[in-house]
Amino acid sequence: MPSVTNIANMCSHLQNASKARLGITSVKNCKYNLQLALALHRSGFFSTIYRSGPHPPTLEQMVSEPPVQVTNANVATMRLWLGLKYWDGKPVLGKANAISTPKRLMTANIAELARLARGFPTKVDGGVVPGLNLGECMFVSTSKGMLEVREALAKKQGGLLVCRVS
Repeated sequence: MPSVTNIANMCSHLQNASKARLGITSVKNCKYNLQLALALHRSGFFSTIYRSGPHPPTLEQMVSEPPVQVTNANVATMRLWLGLKYWDGKPVLGKANAISTPKRLMTANIAELARLARGFPTKVDGGVVPGLNLGECMFVSTSKGMLEVREALAKKQGGLLVCRVS
């Protein structure tokens, strides 16, 4: 189960970075932040993901050099550097909200995920979740990793509702 607090911090950080029109931003390097970042990259919200130290990598480093390996000596300083996308001067990632909280973990099975994906509000374990709107993505932590809700339906996997992004 992902650390819901880390995911909530990442969501608010990404929303603030996109409002500030940053080209690249960093988040803490942990397993669940990496899984969510890769899922967001697959969905087209990020242009690049690169693991590096506390200082942003140059474009040449990102293209030519492999990512820095995580060791016991540098694990505390490692960051995930995320390249944000913009379309016609507007951020592709406009809003990012955590769904589950540490006190209220919301899980959904396949039938509940199907209702959410079709846009219907659905009662799940933990409360009621509004359905998806146009241009919105919802991410689910499953046994197969972090998946967008449509990917989870295709793989017939339910799980913990993590965040919604638009």
